[in-house]
Amino acid sequence: MRLLMKNTLFTLCLTAALTLGLRAEDGFISMFNGKDLTGWKSNDEKPNAFVVEDGTIKTADGRAHLFYVGADGKASFKNFIFKAKVKLGANEQGSNSGIYIHTKFQQEGWPNDGYECQVNSTKHKDPKKTGGLYAVKDVMNTSPVGDEEWFDYEIKVEGKHITIKINGQVTTDWTEPEGWDPATALKNMPGRKLSEGTIAFQAHDPISRVYYKDLFIKALP
Repeated sequence: MRLLMKNTLFTLCLTAALTLGLRAEDGFISMFNGKDLTGWKSNDEKPNAFVVEDGTIKTADGRAHLFYVGADGKASFKNFIFKAKVKLGANEQGSNSGIYIHTKFQQEGWPNDGYECQVNSTKHKDPKKTGGLYAVKDVMNTSPVGDEEWFDYEIKVEGKHITIKINGQVTTDWTEPEGWDPATALKNMPGRKLSEGTIAFQAHDPISRVYYKDLFIKALP
């Protein structure tokens, strides 16, 4: 039994190392160590709204936002591919969250800068669902994934072009128009435009439980 456990542990470690090695060769960097929030900064609008649980980042208790700052505290991306595994927790009211791009640290409120890539279950009252670019190019009414199932979330930004994929399927393909003025195009969202910035996760409300793991990002030219 002891030998079997050692062999199993060795296999798991080897598999993890090979996976990370391939990602490193492809230019991806890991954003989360699976143990704590090193490299991340919460605005603590609601303390402990983000906790690390079983190797995941979990939204826990009320509205707050968690910003990726990296090892030097200055993480910023313009063109990139971001990959994560995400799971929506099940409850009668549904679970809501979001992944912000091209944003920056903000002490309170919904982030003003950048776009929100929606994470939201079918049951939640907000009709804008997982895989949409919030209020810009929405996935309406029905989430492409169910609750309590891990799914792949990919966001790619190249120039003015944003692509979102859920489990490898394109759910949003949108190009920011020339002369885009979100102050007039969108209601109360004057900062919704591409520039440069970091990634942030949203803890939406006390009921929602959303889980994030296997977080990687690759800068593009």
